[in-house]
Amino acid sequence: MQQEESTQIWTKRFISLFLINISVFFVFYGLVTTLPLYAIGVLHQTDKEAGLLLSSFLLSAIIVRPFSGKLLDVFGKKKLLVLSIAGYFVCTVLYLLIDPFGLLLGLRFIQGIFFSIITTAVSSLAADSVPKSRKGAGLGYFAMSNNLAVVIGPFVGLLLIQYSSFSVLFIVMSICVLAGGFLAASVKTDDLPKPEHQGKLKFTVHDLLERRALPIAAIASLVAFAYASVLSFLSVYAQQKDLMAVASFFYAVFAASMLITRPYTGKLYDTKGAQYVIIPGLISFAIGLVMLAFVSGPVLFLGAAIFVGFGYGAVTTSLQALAVQSTAHNRSSYATATFFTMFDLGIALGSYVLGIVAVQAGYASVYITGAGVLAVVFVVYLIRLAKIKTRKVVHI
Repeated sequence: MQQEESTQIWTKRFISLFLINISVFFVFYGLVTTLPLYAIGVLHQTDKEAGLLLSSFLLSAIIVRPFSGKLLDVFGKKKLLVLSIAGYFVCTVLYLLIDPFGLLLGLRFIQGIFFSIITTAVSSLAADSVPKSRKGAGLGYFAMSNNLAVVIGPFVGLLLIQYSSFSVLFIVMSICVLAGGFLAASVKTDDLPKPEHQGKLKFTVHDLLERRALPIAAIASLVAFAYASVLSFLSVYAQQKDLMAVASFFYAVFAASMLITRPYTGKLYDTKGAQYVIIPGLISFAIGLVMLAFVSGPVLFLGAAIFVGFGYGAVTTSLQALAVQSTAHNRSSYATATFFTMFDLGIALGSYVLGIVAVQAGYASVYITGAGVLAVVFVVYLIRLAKIKTRKVVHI
């Protein structure tokens, strides 16, 4: 009976964390989709200025992320999670009151700080809550909350501004964050490992980055670089190809592909090893990007979503699990922070570099470049795998 309890994933705490993550990312993806329309249509800004709304948000997240592991250690993961959600909620409510674009950019920057701490805290708590023997499956299931939010957030957001108003959108988003805050306050963490440096706010390099997780996080940053081609440029590319009518379905198919395959990839990770998920995932992701580069109609476009969804979901979840497993249990928050810091950097750098590629060579070249980066990741991972096998390390 004890053994059965020790391998259980869907505990009350895990379900609460799953729902908290949905509420936070629902707002994130909903606002990423709708705020540019708000800036252009309501605040009368240009496309370039509207793009700054995501840049300022990511900038603060990247700056704060390395410090978040130590902050969680010092103040406690649950306490900081609740406080950060409260700040995230206040920022969401303030969208109702702020009109000047400069203040809106400042608000996005501040909200990015809270987002960075929340996502590090909730992911770290989820990693702590999952049994060690089922880490791959558990984090795979947890990542499904993000997969659901990436569809629900833009869908609900666009629906609300189409049939109602931006004010209603901001109210609905605020209510969603508030619900997540109540859930966070109810999470019990007494049985989890105590922080390594609780109460001691003194930063060292060791506190900013988890050295053991850094190689995997660096690989993840290259995967994120390739993913920026989908995150930042897909809608513009779809418009160029006269595929806007099915553009929203791309994300639905993308998420469905991740959700359907996630239980199997998680089990495969735990029973056979990470390489049995990461290698086919990289190949699938690269195939999907090449398909996008040569897309000519909706069938190929949605087919690419299947390959990209499976590949991206399998690779990123496995890499996150590897990052957490690479270090001691009480360093999970540092490993999580290091992983997401590098991942955010990859997206930011990818958006910038691939934007230059798009201007110079066209959007098809963006996806070819993304696939090329994944080919580099494939080679780097195989080299690392060979080195680890040589050293006879059990966990890849």
